[in-house]
This record gives sequence, structure tokens and C-alpha cells, in this order.
Amino acid sequence: MFSTLGGKLGFGVTAELQGVDMDKIPLRLPSDAVEKGRNFKTVTEVQQDGQNFTWSQHYPGGHSVTNKFTIGKECDMESMGGKKFKATVLMEGGKIVVEFPNYRQTSEIVGDKLVEISTIGGVTYERVSKRLA
Repeated sequence: MFSTLGGKLGFGVTAELQGVDMDKIPLRLPSDAVEKGRNFKTVTEVQQDGQNFTWSQHYPGGHSVTNKFTIGKECDMESMGGKKFKATVLMEGGKIVVEFPNYRQTSEIVGDKLVEISTIGGVTYERVSKRLA
């Protein structure tokens, strides 16, 4: 759980979004980016210092997105598509939760896995990442 997490963790995942029609998810990304996203490998790094987090996602081809936030405080964030927005990240029962119009994501550590559940425009998918050694 994030409530007891300290330090830096790294997780790796090959996102296999089975049963999800990527064309129905309103990511507002170019079609070639959506196609690449159907089955790609991502590395997520989570650093926590109390209520302060640095959350980085590293994508194929060298693209990375890093967001820094403090639980309960509004912050500037960036999506993987480069869209910048403001959000307040909350902690609910050991899960990190972020919401903004048409999007909700929860993230939690379960054993040695990072479990992320995203709902975008009414479509929900789960991504499970294994902890890297």
C-alpha cells in the first residue's frame, strides 16, 4: 500500500489490454500512437517521500512523462499524449486516485505488483505491472 511505502520502486509491464476496443477510448491521440499502444512495454517509477510523489512512466522510443504531486493538493500534470491539466490526487484506502472530466485512475500496490485501473469515457481497463528487481 502506498500509505506505508517509502523510497523508490520500479515496475515493468507489457500492456495487453485484452477485450478493450482502443478505438472507443477517447485518448485524443493520433491513430498511429493508438496502434502502438495496443501492446507495448512501459516502465513506471514511483518515488514517495511521505505525501509527496514523483511518478514517471517511460515508454518505448525514449518518451517519458513525469508528474510530481502531493496528496490532497492541486498540481499540474501531463498525460502520455502531452496534454497538460490540473488535478488533485487523493489517497483513498491505500490507493492513489486522480479524477478529471471523463477520466478516473486508481493505483495501488498489491504484493509485488502495481495495479492501475483507468476509466476513460465510460471504458474501464486494468493494467498490472510486476515489480522490477
